[in-house]
Amino acid sequence: MWQSFFIQPLANALVFFTNIFGSLGWAIIVLTVLVRLLLIPLILPTLRSGQKMKELAPALAKLKNKYGKNKEKLAKAQMELYKKEGINPLMGCLPNIVQIVILIALFQVFTKVLNPQTQESLIALLYQGISVPAQGINLSFWYLDLAKPDLIGKIPGFFLVLAAVFQFLTTKLSLPQIQVAQKEAQKTSQKSDDMTTMMQKQMVYMMPIMTIFIGLTLPSGVTLYWFIFSLMGLGQQYLMNSKSRVQI
Repeated sequence: MWQSFFIQPLANALVFFTNIFGSLGWAIIVLTVLVRLLLIPLILPTLRSGQKMKELAPALAKLKNKYGKNKEKLAKAQMELYKKEGINPLMGCLPNIVQIVILIALFQVFTKVLNPQTQESLIALLYQGISVPAQGINLSFWYLDLAKPDLIGKIPGFFLVLAAVFQFLTTKLSLPQIQVAQKEAQKTSQKSDDMTTMMQKQMVYMMPIMTIFIGLTLPSGVTLYWFIFSLMGLGQQYLMNSKSRVQI
């Protein structure tokens, strides 16, 4: 099932676009854009839910003050509020899970495409009518060798650094929501609220740092995918924030 629904379609799409554009780098970019567009039905509800959660922060703080340490009544009241406002608090997990699944599948596909020694197993995955270029797959793209990490000398390269920067900016754009939650958490007596918001703020900086360190070991083909994916994510977050400001 994993190979039929994820590995094989992605491998065929990657080879198909490589044949069209004559470049694996451009094939990765086009495939990433398509994947991100296909995920819009999952991502947009999450972004909208985030905006609604920001607006509900004062109401959630009042519930915490009202029910104090009675966790059962607090949870029930919170769920009733979410239901009334049409918010599913678990919705935010689904896009992240899907993104991780696709990233794992793409990594396995890139491993087959980027390694000449596994070309026979790649050919076995291809549908009828799609074939590996006769001259083989060109792994060069700009300064990158797509089979090797994105490094310039011994320092992180252009795409790896920008992937981390875009990830930071995307989280930063959602920071007002975190700041509202932190302000409201200070009004409650539960230390867990302060811990949660503090962890959210730390993630603003931790995720880009982790992106850099993990990217140092990944093929730059995967880094190129993450760069485009993060760039589009930044654009979507910016548009969502702009739309929210207009409505206000």
